[in-house]
Amino acid sequence: MREFYSDDFATIYHGDCREVLPGIDPAVVSLVLTDPPYGIKFQASSRAAAGKFEGDRVVGDDLPFDPRFLLDFGRCVIFGANYFAHLLPPGGWIIWSKVQDNRWSHGAYSTRSLAEVAWTNCHQYVGLYNCFWAGSPMHRKGEERMSQLHPTQKPVELMRWIVGRCSKPGDTVLDPFMGSGPIAKACSELGRHYIGIEIEERYCDAAVERLKVQSMDFGGVA
Repeated sequence: MREFYSDDFATIYHGDCREVLPGIDPAVVSLVLTDPPYGIKFQASSRAAAGKFEGDRVVGDDLPFDPRFLLDFGRCVIFGANYFAHLLPPGGWIIWSKVQDNRWSHGAYSTRSLAEVAWTNCHQYVGLYNCFWAGSPMHRKGEERMSQLHPTQKPVELMRWIVGRCSKPGDTVLDPFMGSGPIAKACSELGRHYIGIEIEERYCDAAVERLKVQSMDFGGVA
C-alpha cells in the first residue's frame, strides 16, 4: 500500500483497500460511494467493451463479496448490491437505467443488463437515473470521444448525480474500489474531497490522468 497521488482535493492509494482502510478515520468520511467486485466472476468480452478488454477479469470478483466492512464509515452507496443484498440492512436503492428508448430491450441487447442498481443507507426510497450507456464510446452519453478505461466503467454523469444528492461541497467521499476514477472526477467537478483506493496500478494511472484533465478544464471545482 502506498500513496499514489495527492492534490488539494484528491488522495489516491495503490493497494488492497482492506490494508488501507484501517488508517482512515471514519469521522472524516461523509460518504462511501464505490463499485466493488460483485463476486460473479465477470469476464469482459470484445462485444461488451469495444474490443479493448477481451479476457480481462476484475480483481477479487472470483470470490463472494461481503460489503459489511464498508458500513463502518456511515453513509454508503454501493453498486452491485443486488448480488449481496442478503448481507445488507434494509435501505434504499438507486437504479441506473442505461437505455435510450425501448429499442434497447429487444434483439441482441435483451441478453445484457439494461440497468444496474446500488444499495444506499442515505435514503429509504428507490431513485432512478437514466444515462444512455451501451458499451462503445459512441454509445456513452457525455463521454462519446473518450476511450474506455475499465471493463466495468461507470459514467461520470451518473456519479455526479449521486455525489450531488448524497453529499455537500467540502465533504469527503471515500471510494475503496476506484477503478479508472469516474467518482474521483465527479468529486473534483463538484468540490468534494476524495479518497480513492485501487489494487491495480494501471487504473491508478488512468484516474490521475482524468483528474489532471479535470484540473485543466475546470480548475478542480465546478
